[in-house]
Amino acid sequence: MEKYIVVGVRFKKAGKIYYFDPNDIDLEVGNKVIVETARGLEFGQVVTGPKEVTEEDIVAPLKQVLRKATEEDEEKVAEIKQKEDQAFEVCLDKISKHGLEMKLVDVEQSFDGSKIIFYFTADGRVDFRELVKDLASVFKTRIELRQIGVRDEAKMLGGIGPCGRIMCCASFLGDFEPVSIKMAKEQNLALNPNKISGICGRLMCCLRYESDIYEEAQETFPQTGEIVDTGEGKGEVQDFNVIKETVQVKMEDTHIIKEYNLDELTRINGGCGGQHKCHSKDHCHNNQLEKDIEDELRKLED
Repeated sequence: MEKYIVVGVRFKKAGKIYYFDPNDIDLEVGNKVIVETARGLEFGQVVTGPKEVTEEDIVAPLKQVLRKATEEDEEKVAEIKQKEDQAFEVCLDKISKHGLEMKLVDVEQSFDGSKIIFYFTADGRVDFRELVKDLASVFKTRIELRQIGVRDEAKMLGGIGPCGRIMCCASFLGDFEPVSIKMAKEQNLALNPNKISGICGRLMCCLRYESDIYEEAQETFPQTGEIVDTGEGKGEVQDFNVIKETVQVKMEDTHIIKEYNLDELTRINGGCGGQHKCHSKDHCHNNQLEKDIEDELRKLED
């Protein structure tokens, strides 16, 4: 399989990383560069130094780094930022005049000035053809209106997450990965939308960070309702802690709940779905309230 030497370039903080041919230019992480893209020349920053990748890792044809950025290029970027701010205000005014049900989120002008992209959110489809004509007559360049989702909106606007830190998507996450209610359940988190939803109103991205570990734990740890031998007698598993690698067991003879290390237990049979039948049907079946909550949370999946 053919291999390529590439550098990774970002155009925005926490933006997606794109691979480019370094074009025999001596580049290192932190260098500002001018690159050739499908939409013209762009100003970016090297975030991944030269490395070898396979054909599967690139999007053909592989574009080139044209040169290192100069002070003049950086001054031009500052000027473009000012123009973007002005374009934002103009577009807001035009949206209001046309009475369109849309929320303008961000404006982005290409480095070579060949295109201006206006990002917006809306509940449904928006007929913005007249708006595009108006904007084109003002800016005398190619205009593109792009509808985005609430996750992308949060990434562009930034902010502080429920944890008190800058939102992951705005600080370091290049791409969004699917997040599901199943991940929250596997981590024994309270199924409360206010607790596990981010500013965007969708399930928090950080639910995925430890998802693989908890998924593996489902195979390693005895499950709720399963009968185990503790060495001090048999008992029924009530809960387990993946981080501490401990299991809470309700003793069969005394009904006292004790905590044991995972390696202290011997599994006897399966819980739900195994030969053993759970003592409480709540182990196997969510009640109606839990089901309603889960249905609501699934609407927050993305």
